[in-house]
Amino acid sequence: MAVRYTINVPATSANIGPGFDVMGLSLSLYLTVVAEVGTAAATAAACPDSNISISYEGANAGGLSLDARSNLITRTALYVLECNGHRSFPQPAAVTVTNRIPLGRGLGSSGAAVVAGVLLANAVGALNLTEQRMLDYCLMIEHHPDNVAAALVGGFVASYLIDVDRSGNIPASEADEAEVQRREREQRAAAADGSIKLPPENIGHFLRLGCSPKIRAIAIIPQFELATSKARAALPGSYKTHDVVFNLQRLAVLTTALGRETPDPWLIYRAMEDKVHQPYRMHLVPGLPEILGTLNPDNTPGLLGICLSGAGPTVLALAVSNFDEIAAKIRTVFDRQPDGGVATTYEVLDIVSEGATCAETAL
Repeated sequence: MAVRYTINVPATSANIGPGFDVMGLSLSLYLTVVAEVGTAAATAAACPDSNISISYEGANAGGLSLDARSNLITRTALYVLECNGHRSFPQPAAVTVTNRIPLGRGLGSSGAAVVAGVLLANAVGALNLTEQRMLDYCLMIEHHPDNVAAALVGGFVASYLIDVDRSGNIPASEADEAEVQRREREQRAAAADGSIKLPPENIGHFLRLGCSPKIRAIAIIPQFELATSKARAALPGSYKTHDVVFNLQRLAVLTTALGRETPDPWLIYRAMEDKVHQPYRMHLVPGLPEILGTLNPDNTPGLLGICLSGAGPTVLALAVSNFDEIAAKIRTVFDRQPDGGVATTYEVLDIVSEGATCAETAL
């Protein structure tokens, strides 16, 4: 029987101020993957090595690999299938990717791709993986639980990770080209000799937190990419005790403050301050020091708080009103940066309670 699987995965914003590598929000901006299995078109188009053909449109169209063993979505799917006894897709498939999540901007594009790949493998392989087991696979590849947990389950999520060995035949989520190619070779060799490395069970855990339905997210998106690896390299090797305490105090307050029916602007604004990652990444995002240092609930009505989204360069503002006005005010700061300013776009997004979905349709 010919079947179409439609997978939708939301964008995410991680860290949320003090919650470095802990908290994530699921946002109404989506990566969509449609896989047609068993159709004549799929059979004609599929590549023999993997039984998959890929087409892509949307963010960075033309800049991503359409090779099934290199594209992050399909190489994730192949890894999960190989872990479960399939050396390629069980049937030929034509995969169409439509992506609205900008790449390299701190909105969880790689995490969304990994989640989509795990759901794709679960569907086409009829694996019947539990949500927790799918999270295990995600975390073997994209080992930032704040992004993948929010993308997988939706809403406002806190998470933690049990450290495990990720060496060997695990796909790379973000790396230089040489690293991706090395991982591809290891994955192919492991599939060929049956030594593919299964994830341990229960390596990541999450908790859904409350978030007021009055809160929306404004993503101000600079038109340049910032690799997570570069943003991570800017962080120090150790921290002062009072900076860690500063973040822990605010994190404890923020997890409750966002869930109150009527948000308290100054309580949330102060609770979204950070001394662990944003101060060290200021130089990577022109205008960020001014944005974080000057806009507040008194001079910007409707604003609750501002932070760097994930590793950046996107700036995330949480607000209850005046969304377009807040976006315009932040974009003005970017516009007046030296050397012609920083070009930006923006999105006013809902914080969505539903995470990744997969719908099956008979053709």
